[in-house]
Amino acid sequence: MRITLVLTPMSDQNLRLASQVGVTDIVTRYPGTHLDELLAMRDLVAGFGLRLSAVEGYVPMDRIKLGQPGRDEEIEDIRTLIRNMGKAGVEVLCYNFMAGSDWSRTSFAISDRGGALVSGFDASLADRLPIEEVPPMREGQMWDHLEYFLRRVVPVAEEAGVKLALHPDDPPMSPLRGVTRILTSVEAFERVLELAPSPANGICFCQGCFLEMGADLLPTIRRLGKHIQYVHFRDVRGTVPQFVETFHDSGPTDMFQALRAYREVGFAGPMRPDHVPQLAGEESGEPGYTMLGRLWAVGYMRGLMDAMDSTC
Repeated sequence: MRITLVLTPMSDQNLRLASQVGVTDIVTRYPGTHLDELLAMRDLVAGFGLRLSAVEGYVPMDRIKLGQPGRDEEIEDIRTLIRNMGKAGVEVLCYNFMAGSDWSRTSFAISDRGGALVSGFDASLADRLPIEEVPPMREGQMWDHLEYFLRRVVPVAEEAGVKLALHPDDPPMSPLRGVTRILTSVEAFERVLELAPSPANGICFCQGCFLEMGADLLPTIRRLGKHIQYVHFRDVRGTVPQFVETFHDSGPTDMFQALRAYREVGFAGPMRPDHVPQLAGEESGEPGYTMLGRLWAVGYMRGLMDAMDSTC
């Protein structure tokens, strides 16, 4: 397991901080389809003794998700990205299939320990979410669109040596403000794996999302283990329809046992802290992605891993 960070911004200072606290891998958001840009990002990261291991965020897939004209062009761009990732040695592409929005919260300013700010979701307040209007879509149509995508992309990922990691819907509920969601259960992910059986077709195991579903975390890690390509390490209190993010050490999950479960199933890929609290002085930053909270989370993760190593 390799502690990984997405940096916002991807600056020299943040790369230096990541290296100093023992991070080994870095995630970049969608870099476009030009190989030179991806290679430049890889080399920038390598200059700080780090490895660029994943692409995640802002992958252009709106037409793919909705089955609209132009989806084949989006698929071709993603195929190009995957080939470029193979050439650059970037191993994981994390994507989602949430139409109309990305991850959604009804509040990003809930006071937690010491006044730190965390995000939360309350379905009774979902009408305030900024979700784009999309055409009415049945679940079966969404599944057809996902299968269409996987059948055209998985073979390219196999050839390039890149692993696809599908992120759950967040929050995992359907519909969300009238928009159909399909990746809301453990069984849904087993269906995804059956659509395109391949070592390249895998899962981004976002702990928070599976907990929001009400899944029993440790058995679920073991159930899906050989297909987990990438991990978002976080915790929440509560389940859909109402939950709140927590510090990594103050939620209901035994995070030490979660790490042991990943080791038991043989997971050895990138793992990043996700949706960290906003600490004092960073209240105006991007919710969930501020640097102080991530540095704290990295220290906590390293401590758990050291403890696990000493007991194994």
